[in-house]
Amino acid sequence: MRFNQPSRSDAAATVLNHEGAPAYVLTPALELYAAVATAGLSNQFYETAGARLARLRQLIGQADPLLVARLAVYAREKLHLRSVPLVLAVELARVHRGTGLVSRLVARIVQRPDELTELLAYYAAANGRTGPKTLGRLSKQLQKGLALAFHKFDGYQLAKYDRAGAVRLRDALFLVHPRPRDAAHQALFDQLTAGTLPTPYTWETALSALGQQAFATPADRAAAFRQRWTELIGSGKLGYMVLLRNLRNILEAAVPADALAQVCATLADARQVVRSRQLPFRFLAAYREVKLLENGVLTKALATLGLRPADPVPAVLDALETALAHSAANLPGFGPETRVVVACDVSGSMQQPVSLRSKVLLYDVGLVLGMLLQSRCRHVVTGLFGDTWKRVTLPGTAVLRNVQELYRRAGEVGYSTNGYLVVRELRQRREVVDKLMVFTDCQLWNSHAGSGNSLAQEWAEYRRTVAPQARLYLFDLAGHGTTPVQVHPEHGAYLIAGWSDKIFDVLTALENGGSALTEIERIEL
Repeated sequence: MRFNQPSRSDAAATVLNHEGAPAYVLTPALELYAAVATAGLSNQFYETAGARLARLRQLIGQADPLLVARLAVYAREKLHLRSVPLVLAVELARVHRGTGLVSRLVARIVQRPDELTELLAYYAAANGRTGPKTLGRLSKQLQKGLALAFHKFDGYQLAKYDRAGAVRLRDALFLVHPRPRDAAHQALFDQLTAGTLPTPYTWETALSALGQQAFATPADRAAAFRQRWTELIGSGKLGYMVLLRNLRNILEAAVPADALAQVCATLADARQVVRSRQLPFRFLAAYREVKLLENGVLTKALATLGLRPADPVPAVLDALETALAHSAANLPGFGPETRVVVACDVSGSMQQPVSLRSKVLLYDVGLVLGMLLQSRCRHVVTGLFGDTWKRVTLPGTAVLRNVQELYRRAGEVGYSTNGYLVVRELRQRREVVDKLMVFTDCQLWNSHAGSGNSLAQEWAEYRRTVAPQARLYLFDLAGHGTTPVQVHPEHGAYLIAGWSDKIFDVLTALENGGSALTEIERIEL
């Protein structure tokens, strides 16, 4: 639970953060933005999923309905989040009536058939109901929006995402009553109702069918999977995310060199990287899976099956580096005279998965985003802070390799959150920098008992005595609603929240005199 429930205002209301250290509250709009942009909707180090949902509901009730709707679209279309936009839509329907805002929002943010059922499942849970039969009457605006969304999907999509759950697609059909466009569309709805939609051919069904077959020897089984993966790759029908998440399977299947070259070419293709809309840390997750096969591990395993291919791992790692570089191509860079410090929080609370089933930690996200930023800056200092602050010299390119190096060295600084040491060193050296970028969960505190220093104090003194024009950018990766420095242009401190490379669009807006909400406020509904 939160330690404080302060009254909200734009004033510098000092409270205590989750570590009991002095902190500053955000305005309701900024707090909602930060909570949404970082919402994995799973238990976190300081906050349970239920507590995060309760806080979201409270903030939505305080916010302008149009801002809530725009934020939902921003989260779905720019940050590529799926669950939290649906929460925003359902909660907005509770407090806003009289216009078509909610129906337009639902029709826009529902982009996959399973989001129809996920929205209804959340609606049931939020209203204390269980299952489709207890949903009762839906909000008319939710019903209208879901009916419009139904028309986006063809038979293949409906069959692919017609999955078991508390609410099925046929339940959604009965609840929202979408009007068929024509006889063919009615026939499609009839098939969905009867459960007779043709089973779609997907890579999953192809491999699943193969896995159920019996083989005489492990070598025969390996040969069959090698052939099937080779066929799937050659078909060109495997999506970018499928390739990214199955690189280890593809490598362990020992597909031929030309098929692997096709995989690497797809991964490294700039247009496909952009279209894939992958979050930056997805590349890190893939990179780490492939790294497990490095140093001859793969070739030794394949040798037991009588296969001796050339080691393909380096080519795949290079393709992933190229892919992430393409994803960062449009990030803002700074001129050759701009002096930047990138500081990454590696404290214990950052060792938290971004979602329930993810192996990627908040700490990893901070490192990836920090290294992306470093790759775009010409005059940059990079380092880690925990108990201490340590500068780490890294090359300007090879983002994923740099992340791995920082990951390896994280224990060298300990696991507290003494972020003030970053600024203290700058002040003591009288080192002038233009921008300090801190990637953190914002729950900073001073573990050195009795010293009395904080990031806010050190930042104010640094700007007063060394660099009056310096700017501090807090990249909030957790969205707990407080910050260690008052966020305000007067203090040269700004908030940016989220896990996506789109956070750098916010950075651009701030550099141009806007706010963290500028990009959101431009969205048309």
